[in-house]
Amino acid sequence: MALNLRQKQTECIVRMLNLNQPVNPSGTANEEVYKILIYDRFCQNILSPLIHVKDLRKHGVTLYFLIDKDRKPVHDVPAVYFVQPSQVNIQRIISDASQYLYDSFHLNFSFSIPRPLLEDLASGTLNSDSIQRISKVHDQYLEFITLENNLFSLAQSLCYVQLNDPSAGDRDIEEIVERIVSGLFSVLATLAVVPIIRCPRGGPAEMVATALDQKLRDHLLSKNNLFTEGGGFMGAFQRPILCLFDRNFELAVGIQHDFRYRPLVHDVLGLKLNRLAVQGEKGGMKSFELDSSDPFWEANSSLEFPEVAVEIENQLNKYKKDVDEVNRRTGGVEGAEFEGADLPNTKHLMNAVNSLPELTERKQVIDKHTNIATVLLGEIKERSLDSYAKKENDMMVRGSIDHNELMGVLRGKGTKIDKLRFAIIYLISTATINQSEVESVEAALKESEVDTCAFQYVKKIKSLNVSLASASPASRGNIVDWAEKLYGQSISAVTAGVKNLLSTDRQLALTRTVEALMEGKPNPEIDPYLILDPRAPKSSSGASSHLRGPFKEAIVFMIGGGNYVEYGSLQELAHQQPVRHVIYGSTEILTGSEFVQQLALLGQKMGLGNAAAVASSNH
Repeated sequence: MALNLRQKQTECIVRMLNLNQPVNPSGTANEEVYKILIYDRFCQNILSPLIHVKDLRKHGVTLYFLIDKDRKPVHDVPAVYFVQPSQVNIQRIISDASQYLYDSFHLNFSFSIPRPLLEDLASGTLNSDSIQRISKVHDQYLEFITLENNLFSLAQSLCYVQLNDPSAGDRDIEEIVERIVSGLFSVLATLAVVPIIRCPRGGPAEMVATALDQKLRDHLLSKNNLFTEGGGFMGAFQRPILCLFDRNFELAVGIQHDFRYRPLVHDVLGLKLNRLAVQGEKGGMKSFELDSSDPFWEANSSLEFPEVAVEIENQLNKYKKDVDEVNRRTGGVEGAEFEGADLPNTKHLMNAVNSLPELTERKQVIDKHTNIATVLLGEIKERSLDSYAKKENDMMVRGSIDHNELMGVLRGKGTKIDKLRFAIIYLISTATINQSEVESVEAALKESEVDTCAFQYVKKIKSLNVSLASASPASRGNIVDWAEKLYGQSISAVTAGVKNLLSTDRQLALTRTVEALMEGKPNPEIDPYLILDPRAPKSSSGASSHLRGPFKEAIVFMIGGGNYVEYGSLQELAHQQPVRHVIYGSTEILTGSEFVQQLALLGQKMGLGNAAAVASSNH
């Protein structure tokens, strides 16, 4: 059975909204109970892409509030709480219960509530004589945000900075790894699968892999574990593979411009939680939703922008043709908008009335994407985004760029961040650093008043990789020791991943590696990867050949920030023969600008670059 994360998480939420009662095939509880929903900001973001207001009404939710807002008592009504297990939330729940705000409290935590907090909840409600109002306490294991059927985010911001911060202590790193492991455990618990885990050795990916392996092993020892329904022992071909990577595995993808519709909408218009706001045709901001309920988005989001524009035109022409056909059959005026009124020909009245909702819906979708495409086109022309995408791709493939072309881009159109991203791609993609050319690039950036912290940081990493490549084995150890002190935890991953900074063809290094891991054939690129099977005895983990595949299903997770470019590339892989199923997730979904700002923060922490504020580089 294909893993559908969106469906599984929605099912968990629907069950929670129905007071954790079984739901019937129509998706509602057998007994309808009116209730109030209380959530915190994080859990609001979990609900937002999955459940709309009309769905809440269907499940008997009449009112919904943020937990930190002042609320009036509503008697004789149960309240469903969906919040993170934090000290602040626990204190607020105790306060609500002591004031008898609601008839009964059904508490749902996004992750397993730690024992000390559970004890605080018990003693707090006991002391205020309100413990009888607490009906149930549930650990939901929903600490992640599902954006599409095969896309999720842990919404953990600045992970890349925290993991690469030279001043981060061991405990800081452990806490970040624990948070990531909790999020991934939630995803696996929701899917009810225990995967085979693969990752490159060294760096955050291995830290997360070993900690997750241990957490799953510990959990599987309990009799009523969350994975029992997933079936006892299954062959490797029925279990998915979980591939863990660190952002440094392929740095450039997080920075480059892309000309496909979905990455472009995200990068340029700031798609967040499947929503965006753009300037409307008649002025004022318009808010749009882009998810699986939009057939045009589903069908065309992976196409290059010019193809999308053509497709919008095709859909509009098809719509007009269908409207003319209805008007012709009902005696209306050809070429008019379909109003569904004044239909003299009663013979076709029924057909026309039946087609009205579908035609109206199609027109709304066409108008929406026309509006989005118009705004995008304005940005593309103003910033020459098509040129950035093409030239960056050429640089990545060729490994070089003509000097005049390079300087032309840096002195041409585009925002400060566009130029900075282009300059960093130049640094990453060129095989050897030409010192005088790098200096002229820096001068051009400063001319445009661009903050160069991010550029300096990548330059430092690049020179370190070059030193490592050319160093003798004896001195290589010294460079790594020095680098560990300077860069913090992930330097082994940074230096090991230098060959992946450059994708030699159109396929990303990540996609190529995931394909090899799913095929399970001997391959020098992935043979050294760590293999962990949480279901196997620890001593035998990795020894058995069945753990190497082949696999039909994969969960790919990027530590330190993912993006829609990688997601799109992995979905293309999934649709190739043999057909596979690939879910992609990351600590957070970042635009190129957001990721470059994290690189700039690291540059600042190391005292690199000029002192201009990073935020101003957006303009």
